[in-house]
Amino acid sequence: MMFDFKRKIQDLRISMSDIISMVDLEELKKEINLLEEKSQSPELWKDGKKGSKLMTILASKKSFYKNIDQIDSSLESYFQLSQEANKEDMVILEKDSKEDLESIEKIIEDLKTELQFSGEYDNFDALITISGGAGGVDAQDWASMILRMYLRWADKRKFNVDLLTTSPGEEAGIKSALIRIKGEKVFGLLKGEKGVHRLVRLSPFNSANLRHTSFALVEVIPDFQESVDVEINNDDLKVEAFKASGAGGQSVQKNSSAIRLTHRPSGIVVSVQNERSQSQNKNIAMQILKSKLVDLEIQKNKEKEDELKGEFVSAEWGNQVRSYVLHPYTLVKDVRTGYEIADVNSVLDGDLDQILLEFVKFSRKSQIG
Repeated sequence: MMFDFKRKIQDLRISMSDIISMVDLEELKKEINLLEEKSQSPELWKDGKKGSKLMTILASKKSFYKNIDQIDSSLESYFQLSQEANKEDMVILEKDSKEDLESIEKIIEDLKTELQFSGEYDNFDALITISGGAGGVDAQDWASMILRMYLRWADKRKFNVDLLTTSPGEEAGIKSALIRIKGEKVFGLLKGEKGVHRLVRLSPFNSANLRHTSFALVEVIPDFQESVDVEINNDDLKVEAFKASGAGGQSVQKNSSAIRLTHRPSGIVVSVQNERSQSQNKNIAMQILKSKLVDLEIQKNKEKEDELKGEFVSAEWGNQVRSYVLHPYTLVKDVRTGYEIADVNSVLDGDLDQILLEFVKFSRKSQIG
């Protein structure tokens, strides 16, 4: 009994030591102080959204720091008591501390999870572009299934979603879609989704019902919105207005309120059609274009760094990240983490949490290793 208690304390202290070794507490304290200073600025609160976002980040960092400090102190106290206690005292100590140690263990697990989301942009919302690959109606149907999967996941998570634009397929599905998902650590959760998603099934669009392989490309970037200031030269922009399309390509608006922006130097194209007002769609399209330009620079810098390490992976057609097999067996497999699940339908219905967290853990281990 005494040995089990001492071993429990030792194991928890080791876990806590591992966490502390991955965190620069002095730097974290500086970040908290800086955010507290910024929160006092009247300029910040002229934009309520910016103020609220900063306060959310500040509260998260303060809670993280406080938990580390308190748990480390509590475990040190328990350790000292366990070293000094006799056999009778140890029995009492173990009984009295049972609930507290269970609580400490849970907080440590929460801290470990929190550490997984240590990326610079993990707290940002996410912009997700889904594009059907070659293969006609099957690929377009698969793209719409991927879109539904993310919409269902966001709904289960109680995240807010803006369907910014969709390009319907000729017979079924979609050629492409752009959505914004807003919520806590959305980009941190979804950043590993970028790449090619592969589906194997019996084609519902083939009269012979033959087995068919379809591909869809998913791109995920942080939604920077007003957090970055990007200057865009008007001469570099091509602005086009068009009528929003519904299912089957039919027009759903009489006026040309949808907007397409083409940034000539980068070749980036952004289309937005979810608002009725052309000016609103243009404002949203400009925000998204700025996010894409910032992400482009980030990826260029990352590519240069990772090329030296041999680690660079981009969201291109050659980069397959996950397979979904519906025939001749059922299996979802992430090709990077090796994680597998047989219940394909639950995944396609938005049960993505475990798959996403497995990649987050995998990514974190890769960074540390």
